[in-house]
Amino acid sequence: SGHTGLFIYPGYRFKSVDVLLTNFHLPKSSLFLLACAFTGKDLLQKAYRRAIEEKYRFYSYGDCMVIK
Repeated sequence: SGHTGLFIYPGYRFKSVDVLLTNFHLPKSSLFLLACAFTGKDLLQKAYRRAIEEKYRFYSYGDCMVIK
């Protein structure tokens, strides 16, 4: 108990979720891969570049984003 075989990464097909509210996560983290699965890697990297330009705060206590 307490384990799952589910790992969400790019290519995963979401069935009942159409919006993701999340922080800006570390690249190469499982949370970054989850966000990439939801929106696509290229678009997410573009958003991260813009966030850096605008001096957004990253990680757990930083800014968040809504991905549709």
